[in-house]
Amino acid sequence: MTELLAGRTALVTGGTTGIGRGISEVLASHGAKVAVTGLTEEECAEARAAGFEAYVLDVRDRDACVRVVDEVVTKFGGLSVLAANAGVYPQTRLAELDDDEIDFIFDVNVKGTIHVVQAATAALRDSGRGRVVVTSSITGNFTGYPGWAHYGATKAAQMGFIRSAAMELAGDKITINAVLPGNIVTPGLQALGDDYLAEMAKAVPLGMLGEPKDIGEAVAFLASDGARYVTGQSIVVDGGQILPEGPDALEAM
Repeated sequence: MTELLAGRTALVTGGTTGIGRGISEVLASHGAKVAVTGLTEEECAEARAAGFEAYVLDVRDRDACVRVVDEVVTKFGGLSVLAANAGVYPQTRLAELDDDEIDFIFDVNVKGTIHVVQAATAALRDSGRGRVVVTSSITGNFTGYPGWAHYGATKAAQMGFIRSAAMELAGDKITINAVLPGNIVTPGLQALGDDYLAEMAKAVPLGMLGEPKDIGEAVAFLASDGARYVTGQSIVVDGGQILPEGPDALEAM
């Protein structure tokens, strides 16, 4: 445990599982008091058992976002870090993609991000050192993948939001940045089997897949005093995945 984030209070949306859980654990390991949100009471109960304050939240619900932020502020006496991590990533090819799925993914990934930032702005301003870190993706910003056209569009939209929001929030001394994960090992990915994971790792110059804690450490930096002069930016955390021009580049290594 370090004191990098001592005295900070953090809210991690979608913080009960996967990358969000890794972010939550890393922020806590650096001294922050951490609250998380999950979609179900079962997820939240498990997070509470692990020592986190936890709240059921669907980020599509603007009023619920306000309520959860108010509860966190009441519990902790303030809020200085928002990790806007909640998101979905259904995989559907264009030929089968309908409006319901398009609306769903934009409502969660884009509107949900905006909702929680809006809900947290006043508390972050009052903290005097507000930090927002959004979990975006290399998909949509640097790469594409069949079946993720709608997902990639939401991740690119998040970056468009961040750049302009950074200018609006600057007057309140709030920074807003993003982490862009590459292939990260989560329970869903592990369920595909070791052979599949090994094949995925071959596409990464560092020769391994990332872990949720790798994203957490990037979030911790952006939440710290060391990043006080960084806003409207992104950090790619992908082991070099986006660097090769093609398979020949990896073979040349």
